[in-house]
Amino acid sequence: MNKLPVFFLLCLLTLNGQGQKTNFSYLDVFDLQYVQDPQISPNGDWVVYRRMGFDVIKDRTWGNLWMIKTNGSQHQKLTSREVSESSPSWSPTGDRIAFSSSTEEGSEIYMYWLNSGKLAKLSQLPFSPSSIIWSPDGKHLAFSMNVEMSAPVIAKMPKKPKGAKWADKPRITDRVYHEADGRGYIKPGFNHVFTIPADGGAPRQLTSGNWHHRGTLSWSKDGSKIYFSANRIADWEYRFRNSEIYSVTVNSGEIAALTDRDGPDYSPQVSPDGKHIAYLGYEDKVQAYQIRKLQLMNVDGSNKRTISNALDRSISAIKWDAKSSGLYFNYDDKGNGKIGHVSLSGKVTKLADNRGGTTLGRPYGSGSYSIANNGTIAYTYSRPNYPAELAVLKPKEKSPRKITSLNKALLDYKTLGKVEEVWYKSSFDGRDIQGWVVYPPNYDASKKYPFMVENHGGPILNYGDRFSIEMQLYASEGYVVFYPNARGSTSYGEEFGNLLFNNYPGQDYDDTMDGVDHCLKMGIAYEDQLFVTGGSAGGIMAAWMIGKNKRFEAAVVAKPVMNWISKTLVADNYFGYANSRYPGQPWENFEGYWKFSPLSLVGNIETPTMVMVGMNDLRTPPSEAKQLYHALKLRKIETVLVEIPGASHGIASKPSNLITKIAHTVAWFDKYRTDKEE
Repeated sequence: MNKLPVFFLLCLLTLNGQGQKTNFSYLDVFDLQYVQDPQISPNGDWVVYRRMGFDVIKDRTWGNLWMIKTNGSQHQKLTSREVSESSPSWSPTGDRIAFSSSTEEGSEIYMYWLNSGKLAKLSQLPFSPSSIIWSPDGKHLAFSMNVEMSAPVIAKMPKKPKGAKWADKPRITDRVYHEADGRGYIKPGFNHVFTIPADGGAPRQLTSGNWHHRGTLSWSKDGSKIYFSANRIADWEYRFRNSEIYSVTVNSGEIAALTDRDGPDYSPQVSPDGKHIAYLGYEDKVQAYQIRKLQLMNVDGSNKRTISNALDRSISAIKWDAKSSGLYFNYDDKGNGKIGHVSLSGKVTKLADNRGGTTLGRPYGSGSYSIANNGTIAYTYSRPNYPAELAVLKPKEKSPRKITSLNKALLDYKTLGKVEEVWYKSSFDGRDIQGWVVYPPNYDASKKYPFMVENHGGPILNYGDRFSIEMQLYASEGYVVFYPNARGSTSYGEEFGNLLFNNYPGQDYDDTMDGVDHCLKMGIAYEDQLFVTGGSAGGIMAAWMIGKNKRFEAAVVAKPVMNWISKTLVADNYFGYANSRYPGQPWENFEGYWKFSPLSLVGNIETPTMVMVGMNDLRTPPSEAKQLYHALKLRKIETVLVEIPGASHGIASKPSNLITKIAHTVAWFDKYRTDKEE
């Protein structure tokens, strides 16, 4: 056999590699990386961030800490350890970084010294620490951690004979909230606030009592107190939306409440001058959606007021500016992540766009930022053609500078689907509805492509102009993908998000179908090649749509609620539906719950339907998916049930399951598309 000349081999490598673009494919998922949790140093010189990716062998995400200068130079790994590292926190003087990292015994607190590059493990904790924060003098760290309790004992069992192999002991609980999707059974215990010396030593528990003390922590300026949120009331399990701001005195453990109203008050942040506490919250009106507002009070709890009323959007991740004159914050507006600033008088200024890119599966809102003392912002920056990169925005500059390109070696040689924003009118009430279209790579307007509707979950969430593995893979398989933000979506204000209160599914169906009709008029969809899918609330909508009309060639209904009566009392969040979603409990409002159950429409369904669910799903349990599958089998409608072993509600938490979901959806739709050659 003749050997090819070296020059010819090099030409082949060039054509198949850098010289020729290919479509984004399933295995490319494992090569994607993204920035998470950037933390800028106090002087604005460095950013430490968590570099995330997927492990093709162990089928999981990984995350290590990296550092980079804000000018884009000296990009380097923080440590030489190849284990999970997270939650970096700069010391007040910027000479050290505390962070959490996994060990064989669990997660511990580590310290990294910037000047020497030395690393040390500070703690030996029974459970993983969270919300790590420095004291103002840099001498201590505060954090939250679980403290285990014993399960209730109902009956005393006789001692088993020596060598006997009896069944496992029963699992007994008397708690309202006792299991969580993706976590399973929650062992008894409560989170408490601890401190530990910054140079190592024994941790000290500050809070006590059978309540959870967790979330954002904040030290007083003099370091004598720590502020936190908790729900320290007698019937806290039933008033689960309630929380208050408390202080705990570091030396004595004395706890004092600073707020007292019905609703969530949380995420306290003490101003640098020590005079004010900012926090998030709202007075609970018991409805489907309420925006989080920025609250302010004096450090003693007096003079409470809301300072973000000028912005009809939910606020998160509040951080004081260095002069105590206002606060930075996250918000989403019309499907795009923003960073804003609000003065103490309530003046809101938008500072940055395109924050996001850390939810790679679907284009949900995400991302984070941090602020240096000089006002320089470091944040996760994403566009539809790449996941989160690290961007830096300096004071008085209008445009950010992207200082990382983690996926350049992959995405420069891939042809992605173009993402286009569309707006249209709702036929129900004339509201403006926003959506996006993803075109197949190298889209040819003269050709006819199958058209896929992908409904988002929540339903009180939002899609946007962000990178999405799922949308890009569907597009690479030749589908025009449409994903709308129907009424009930966030980032359009409280009134819009609350339109599904006691009315879900409701006119969100009309909004979605109006989007389909809009795309038909655009000439990018065809009546005989319409497909629909969605997961969770998106699965509910997909099932509702095929129960309401017969326009779709095929459907994939993923992890749906089919019967609100059965779902409400078996899901992990069973306690959260009455009155905020529908009036009363299911046994008090049987007809109301049934009216909005997609199962009530199953007799109308003629669409070939794949039903998909994770076998460990506690949010929309497999019994819900089976109700649809069994009903369609009894009606002799073409259907198939796909059950994914070990998967919870977040099917895509394992990369291979993300691929499984997409591949099965595409395979089902391909059976019914007419443009694809056999």
